[in-house]
Amino acid sequence: MTDTKAIFEDARTYTAWQERPVPDELLRRVYDVAKMGPTSANCCPMRVVFVKSAEAKARLKPCLSEGNVGKTMKAPATAIVAYDTQFFDLLPKLFPARDMRTGFATNAELAATTAFRNGSLQGAYFIIAARALGLDCGPMSGFNNAKLDAEFFPDGRWKSNFLCNLGYGDPARLHPRNPRPSFEEACRIS
Repeated sequence: MTDTKAIFEDARTYTAWQERPVPDELLRRVYDVAKMGPTSANCCPMRVVFVKSAEAKARLKPCLSEGNVGKTMKAPATAIVAYDTQFFDLLPKLFPARDMRTGFATNAELAATTAFRNGSLQGAYFIIAARALGLDCGPMSGFNNAKLDAEFFPDGRWKSNFLCNLGYGDPARLHPRNPRPSFEEACRIS
């Protein structure tokens, strides 16, 4: 049985971090676990840039909203969770059973919707994988997508979706957990 406490019930969004580095091998493992989650036609559009160096953090800083600067600059790593607008170029390899590439390559609206939806889904798998592997996460919006994309993805192929600070959180600096909608407020059974 999977321990849902580590990835959902007890897991929190961290904004303060211990001064403890996150090894590159662990970041690789997070991706290798997250990539196994299902996507439509195995399209796997998520792309990730791990921002760790002082130079990369300096490039990221001007893209952040004011309230996200401190926590992001102190995080051991920040994942730019993005999606590949031309994900379909890998479909002959990722879905060899039939030609899925042509349908996306000839329909820009379908490709854009699929890339964003499935990239977001994979971003959720990414957070779950990081938590399951012992990392704390601080996922967030609060940045200028256009500015970040110009800085990190100047060819325009990849597009940023959200950021996720990664590391070992400082539990003493957590805020009380906010409530969530009840089943009755959020769900229907038909």
